[in-house]
Amino acid sequence: MSQPDDIHIFGIRHHGPGSARSLRSALEELQPDILLVEGPPDAAALLSLMLDSEMTPPVALLIYRPDQPNQAVYYPFAVFSPEWQALHFGQSQNIPVRFMDLPVKQRFALKSAQASTDVTPEEKPEEKVTPEETGSVDITQEQEVVIPNPRADPLGWLAQAAGFSDGERWWEQMVEQRHDSQDLFQAILEAMTVLRESAESNQLPGEEGYKAPDVASKEEAYIENLREASMRQNIRQARREGFKRIAVVCGAWHGPALTEAALKEAKQDAALLKNLPSAKVEATWIPWTYGRLSYFSGYGAGVSSPGWYHHLWTHPENTVIRWMSQVASLLREQDMQVSSAHLIEAVRLSEALASLRNHPLPGLPEVQEAIQTILCYGETLPMQLIHDKLVVGERMGQVPETTPMVPLQLDLQRQQKRLRLIPDATVKELDLDLRKPNDLDRSYLLHRLNLLEINWGRMGHVSGKSGTFHETWRIKWEPEFAVQLIEKGVWGNTIGEAATGYTRHLCAELKALPELTKLVERVLLADLPEAIEQLMQRLQNEAALTSDIGHLMDALPALANVLRYGSVRQMKLEVVEQVVDGLVARISIGLPGACTSLNDEAAGKMFKSMLGVNQAIGLLQKRELLDSWYAALVRLADREDLHGLLAGGCCRLLLDAGRLESEEVTRRLGLALSSAVEPAHAAAWVEGLLQESGLLLIHDDKLWQVLDHWVSNLDGPAFVTLLPLLRRTFSTFSQAERRQLGEKARNGKAGMLRPDFSAGQKRFDYARADKSLEVVATLLGIA
Repeated sequence: MSQPDDIHIFGIRHHGPGSARSLRSALEELQPDILLVEGPPDAAALLSLMLDSEMTPPVALLIYRPDQPNQAVYYPFAVFSPEWQALHFGQSQNIPVRFMDLPVKQRFALKSAQASTDVTPEEKPEEKVTPEETGSVDITQEQEVVIPNPRADPLGWLAQAAGFSDGERWWEQMVEQRHDSQDLFQAILEAMTVLRESAESNQLPGEEGYKAPDVASKEEAYIENLREASMRQNIRQARREGFKRIAVVCGAWHGPALTEAALKEAKQDAALLKNLPSAKVEATWIPWTYGRLSYFSGYGAGVSSPGWYHHLWTHPENTVIRWMSQVASLLREQDMQVSSAHLIEAVRLSEALASLRNHPLPGLPEVQEAIQTILCYGETLPMQLIHDKLVVGERMGQVPETTPMVPLQLDLQRQQKRLRLIPDATVKELDLDLRKPNDLDRSYLLHRLNLLEINWGRMGHVSGKSGTFHETWRIKWEPEFAVQLIEKGVWGNTIGEAATGYTRHLCAELKALPELTKLVERVLLADLPEAIEQLMQRLQNEAALTSDIGHLMDALPALANVLRYGSVRQMKLEVVEQVVDGLVARISIGLPGACTSLNDEAAGKMFKSMLGVNQAIGLLQKRELLDSWYAALVRLADREDLHGLLAGGCCRLLLDAGRLESEEVTRRLGLALSSAVEPAHAAAWVEGLLQESGLLLIHDDKLWQVLDHWVSNLDGPAFVTLLPLLRRTFSTFSQAERRQLGEKARNGKAGMLRPDFSAGQKRFDYARADKSLEVVATLLGIA
């Protein structure tokens, strides 16, 4: 297909090193007067930042509505993206550069208009990430849209015709591995023209009776028409301004719609674009990652191997050899044996595979097969590591400080520099010593961001004595945090102000007492004194009005955890102590009444709440609170109508606290396991007594004997019924405890205790019995 002399169409794939290299070479040869690139005109003012020395791809243009920040669109770029190379070439050569796609402000307005109609659009991902993906739009009955249904995957059809498994492999072999641009883009244009014409006629070459699938809804078709009409209008405008060599860089599929024949329908395009609604938008650059550039992340125009493509771009010569060296370094870091001989054989194998498949050079499939065979000895597990670290990669871009940002983003950036917490796409471990001012400030920042639902860091568990002044975090920066910062900017201009404002909002919204107490813990850990006063007032009011003892019990552990950190974080906790004292008093008084007539499910829930309260009060170590709590447990344990799980649990807690003697617990267990008690109640009693610890049975022979006697005297049906309950109880024991209990049963140290003959009876002669054991063993064939 011939092109007009002044228009040069370069159809590309959105991310591909071969296309980028060929495009750059073609542009250098052409030296156009103007560059028109498929992209959002809303971001035109940001193009000058591309030449900033701090700008490092991968990055993305973020365009969003200030009044609805969650309505946003990303346009990612890697260094090997053809659009990036075209834009960078134009900026560096002082050539006018323009985006020619349909403005995002009009797409957003169309989407809002669609939401107000009765037409239900097809579901789309909430995150729009490429110029190829559009939102749903308003389609009225009066608008007649005539557009062919394009093939969902045109490259896939070409790949199938050429004998490739998928479109990406075909494109990589035919385009990405090329080192010249001669006639490449003309061939792409001709191929796309044939495909579009065939799709319009519902007949693809070689497919008899083919009917194009309905891959585009009316809304998508309408947007597609608008986008291509906008591109054509921009080309016409460049012509009117007198530009003689116009370079048009667009997705390969759009190329045929921008030719001279299509440009003749100016009036139709003008009518289509006339009176489109518009919304206010703002734009900025944000760092991006190769993980987000991969289509495995859900990115519609993603590629499967951005790390490999980066390697192809940066190392056009000796590509395979350099790649094998990187793989070897990675595997050696994991203590795998990789020698130079391994590398030589792997390179040779990849080249042999490419030759057998009639490929000019080894591609990623050949390289991966060679690596797995030679370097990984056929194992698949190391291949997953190579895929994550190298094939996809963990590279994260950087944007200049002069990039326009909302105040909340700027404040976070300042704090990140001050605290030396640099955003990174890889997971990093932080061990914070809260006695150090810098570590304490780091903790405050991470807790405040979590309050704002920006989960840059996730706190781990610290045990032992250092648990009161140490925190461990796993931090990983995600690109979408930029949008979340913009959304939360309505609550304040700094992280502290925004966290305080958002906390006050949550304080008014939350209703349940346990949720409020958890919020109190989070706010105190984040050091937000301006929010805590309102929150504690709300907490006191809710606690005073709540009659649900279960809610009170669930609320206590979070507050006790807050008091634990008081001395290190220098919090003012007098109000929290007052609330805790009041909660414990109300729980101690109301607990017996709350445990009346509970079924198995309710008893299980109450049992967990009891364990939580017991741990919380033990953590506080206040004598008056302990006395009040254990007195309530004693009253509860003495009730005859108490559920077995709670009765056994009370005895266990009192025994561990030294408030009941072992003999008393043994007596109560014997009563609970007597023949007059229902077996199900008895099993629940045992479960409550032994939950998560078998040490009682290991060290207390009397308890073991009572339990052994009860199990031994169960009849067949009762034993079958109770066996799952007993197994559930014993499954909570540690492996070491279960092993010791098994040895105890086998050796007869308690389960086979010598019978306690009453006075006057002849005692069993164990010495004589032992002499017969050898004879019995011989008869049984036991060594």
